[in-house]
Amino acid sequence: MASDSTFRTAKPRDKPYKIADEKGLYLYVLPSGTKSWRFKYRVGGTEKKLTFGQYPEVGLAEARSKRDDARRLLRDAVDPVVEKKQRAAQLQIGTANTFRVIAEIWHSKNAPRWSKTHARNVLQSLRDHVFPELGNVPIRSITAPMALKVVVAIEERGAIETAHRVRQRMSEVFLFAMASGLAEIDPTVASKPALSAPSKGRFPALTDLEEARALIRATEALPANPVTKLAARLQALAVPRPGVLITAKWSEFEGLGGKEPIWRLSATRMKLRLEKKVQAKFEFIVPLSRQAVETIEAVRMLSGSLPYLFPNERHAHGHMTDNAIGKMYRSLSQFAGRHVPHGWRSTFSTIMNERAVVLENAGDRAIIDLMLAHLPKGSEGIYNRAAYLPRRRQLAQEWADMLLADFPPAADLLKGPRG
Repeated sequence: MASDSTFRTAKPRDKPYKIADEKGLYLYVLPSGTKSWRFKYRVGGTEKKLTFGQYPEVGLAEARSKRDDARRLLRDAVDPVVEKKQRAAQLQIGTANTFRVIAEIWHSKNAPRWSKTHARNVLQSLRDHVFPELGNVPIRSITAPMALKVVVAIEERGAIETAHRVRQRMSEVFLFAMASGLAEIDPTVASKPALSAPSKGRFPALTDLEEARALIRATEALPANPVTKLAARLQALAVPRPGVLITAKWSEFEGLGGKEPIWRLSATRMKLRLEKKVQAKFEFIVPLSRQAVETIEAVRMLSGSLPYLFPNERHAHGHMTDNAIGKMYRSLSQFAGRHVPHGWRSTFSTIMNERAVVLENAGDRAIIDLMLAHLPKGSEGIYNRAAYLPRRRQLAQEWADMLLADFPPAADLLKGPRG
């Protein structure tokens, strides 16, 4: 057994030479001065060699440890060279199978059984919230703390429901990877109890008209992206579900320059069971107020050449994230936790129903419910796209006139400071 000083002081010669240690380990010295550890052994009568690395990066003690590991493999009838190649191959496979790669495969296999909108939203949520942090990480290497960091970051923005949805989608990707032999655990399991419980029942909403107007005024005074401000204004005016708003396409709007402008939503865009989404009779028509049309025309200046009215800030051909408007509301301390984008539906319903009582227009209650695209109970549940359309148009205009009385036109939002 040689000492470390023997290896350290070894000088290069005209030809390569060896300095033996023991049990097959030796240092191989090249004329260039490069020194590497090698282990000589026999398998089936054939002499073979295994390299452990260069000296002094790999010290004497480590080289002897690697030699002993190789000798243990030999005792178990395992060729150390073959085992090393297998480990390298597994590492290469693991590196190629990143979370993004596996998630996209999982998505492609499930998308055919989902609606197009849902499939698009699932992939977009992973792109927005998970891929920036974990997309390029081998799926086997993702730990519970790494998964928790992703969902907690979403929760800390106040998007608790989104945090739970993203965690669930991440979990399904890991379960798919486990079934495919590409992962051993689902690291998101520990994240579920760590998240706040999702809210039940109604969404937070302002139900006083003046407070609702104050929210719009405060929001539009923020140094935020004009696209987000215009989206928030249209949300308040047309009161669609937020998921419908952020995925609105230019092709859905008709007659904007005429007397009866509408937003035509196909059945696939509505909150329906999958079997109803394929039926044209379930499409829904939203009559647009003058102020809603002004808002749409204002945003056309920014996104008229793109597929979506409200494009994603990072990916112009994608749609706005589901957190953009809510983030603006949360930045206003006087309204944080009191109103969310979905809350405009309750705001509209409460204020307009109270107004119907005052004006003794009892028949408006069912029409107001229809304007929110609620399926009638105890019936076939067809939206009846033309039902009460003249009165719905009147109510939409009355709501817009009350909500935005004395407000500047939507085009003025294009002039304000950007965030």
